[in-house]
Amino acid sequence: MPTTLLMGVVGSTAYGLATTSSDEDRLGVYLADTADILGLRAPAVMTGSRVGTSPDVTMHELYKFATLALKGNPTVSELLWLDDYVVATEGGLSLVGIREAFLSTRNVRSAYGGYAVQQSRKLLSRHEAGKGGFSSDVARRTAKHGRHCMRLLRQARGLLTTGQLKIDMSDQRDELFAAGELAARDPRAFAELFEKEFAAMDAVESVLPDQPDLARVEAVVVELRMAALRDEATPR
Repeated sequence: MPTTLLMGVVGSTAYGLATTSSDEDRLGVYLADTADILGLRAPAVMTGSRVGTSPDVTMHELYKFATLALKGNPTVSELLWLDDYVVATEGGLSLVGIREAFLSTRNVRSAYGGYAVQQSRKLLSRHEAGKGGFSSDVARRTAKHGRHCMRLLRQARGLLTTGQLKIDMSDQRDELFAAGELAARDPRAFAELFEKEFAAMDAVESVLPDQPDLARVEAVVVELRMAALRDEATPR
């Protein structure tokens, strides 16, 4: 049976940006059964995810989690920077212990900045398509969309500057919510603000390495697989 290595509360709750309508999102990484990894279904098993509801939970297999984190995927990477966890095994904490090894300047700029740019453009196109007026629900979702675009840029700037990913953004809550309201009210003004924030992020002199430490990550992934194999081979 797959083993959960690490699980924590992510999303708006972790960012300190939750509202009364926010759900609690959980993210985790699990280790697939060794027999499945060694069998013919290995590619599908290793690139798999499991999704549940009540609460919303997304779990990635170790291989998928590691490869996404190495690419700088913001949603996946944040799991390694939480203050506490719902589940934290020794194996899971070994991933937390090498979290800096997943980082690189190019991938952080590309993943965080690229995703934020993509989403900000969607906001503008949505506004152009709905000039007749938005419903209150669409406006609410647009505001949420806008503040998270801005959050990504702020987190990326901090990560490039310090080498540490700041999860709790509650000290910037008012600014981020104001940016979200601007996105809903005046997307073009939001686009101008976004460009300034993006330029500030892009101008940062990064303290991160040019490439992630692939060898260090791989060593931990292999050790987790080997430990599972040794455990399964031990008589009960």
